[in-house]
Amino acid sequence: MTLARIRDLPQHVGETVTLQGWLYNRTSKGKLVFLQVRDGTGICQCVVFRPSVGDELFAIADKLTLESSLIVTGTVRADTRAPGVPGGYELDVHTLQVVHRAEEYPIGPKEHGVEFLMDHRHLWIRSARQWAVLRVRATVMRAIRAWLDSHGFLEVTTPVLTPSAAEGTTTLFEVDYFGEKAYLAQTGQLYNEAAIFSFGRVYCFGPTFRAEKSKTRRHLTEFWMVEPEIAFCDLDQLLEIEEQFVTDIVHTALRENANELKLLGRDTRKLERVQPPFPRITYDEAIARLKDVQARLQRGETVSNCDGEPLQDVPDPALLDITWGMDFGSPHETVLTQLFDRPVFVTGFPTAVKAFYMQPYPERPEICKSADLLAPEGYGEIIGGSERISDAALLEQRIREHGLPLEAYRWYVDLRRYGSVPHSGFGLGVERTVAWICGIEHVREASPFPRLLNRIYP
Repeated sequence: MTLARIRDLPQHVGETVTLQGWLYNRTSKGKLVFLQVRDGTGICQCVVFRPSVGDELFAIADKLTLESSLIVTGTVRADTRAPGVPGGYELDVHTLQVVHRAEEYPIGPKEHGVEFLMDHRHLWIRSARQWAVLRVRATVMRAIRAWLDSHGFLEVTTPVLTPSAAEGTTTLFEVDYFGEKAYLAQTGQLYNEAAIFSFGRVYCFGPTFRAEKSKTRRHLTEFWMVEPEIAFCDLDQLLEIEEQFVTDIVHTALRENANELKLLGRDTRKLERVQPPFPRITYDEAIARLKDVQARLQRGETVSNCDGEPLQDVPDPALLDITWGMDFGSPHETVLTQLFDRPVFVTGFPTAVKAFYMQPYPERPEICKSADLLAPEGYGEIIGGSERISDAALLEQRIREHGLPLEAYRWYVDLRRYGSVPHSGFGLGVERTVAWICGIEHVREASPFPRLLNRIYP
């Protein structure tokens, strides 16, 4: 007898194996009970035949409640007709042991509201869809580290508690630090910039916090972000790194999560298009495109996406109002991303709407050497990056212009006094990237236990 995982059943055809797992679904038909058992690696149909197991064991199987924990022993056989079984393998049950009979399970096949499911998130993650999304998430996080580690980046850890802001003072979670004000980190970037002078290429990877009062499908108050930083790197070099990085992540998920993406109903042909080089447009060009789309929508014209099909999720044209100097909102990104068949870089944002540390263009100081990478199909920004200011005097000036306390950034300015070099970096949001790869509507499903404006339970 062999203890096996469901994903390994193709290696055990004709053998007797034991599975340990939980009852995902149950159906009965005369002398047969079909148990769908999951073990974390997949779902297997286990067939209980009354003449084979006897009346007593059959009765136990026929009355099992959903999510009861089981140990099942039987013979593996291939059956392409077996529903819900990856690869078409099922188990002819010999014996069955109930480890724990579950109470009546609150999440059934009927439709449940989002708030109900979020209140039961600790149980909802057991569902096939959530299982698939979170497995893709694990692959994405593993691919992130693998690519960076193999391309000369060193992982460093950066503080979760910080004395100052990096992305704007209005989105900080303030905490009491032994009588002093401190904040949950919005980013580890500033500390990464210190580390590049020791290691050249670094990255940090962990949770970040933004007190944004936003209820859009793209926002969480706590999310995971990877932030690479590179010495002797300008914006053009940075964009080449980003497109290679994102391409590898997507194709790793395509390769390793084919079953999960199929379960999610994802059109993987659209992900297969993700190949460098990615298109690049300037902020100025993006504004012009948005104004053109808005005008055509106002005239009642049909606007096509990159595949020649009508735009999906077309916003009210009034929501596309934008003038030069404004940052993009979700409606703008939704439209822009549908005009391209792969991620698109938007470069040269107005200096006034970006963080204080971004290097302005010398010939056009009103714009900075910044780039957002927008994922296609309406998913929007997954990466924000820039070339950093490398001159101490200019950095001090920008800190003052943003109304930030210079003393709190004295160490950061110091980096420009001792061997300063051109350097660049970016941050990639894990949940947004996972939502795009999985083709799901809301980032809340891309986090095991999401934190939202109105939710901190469970």
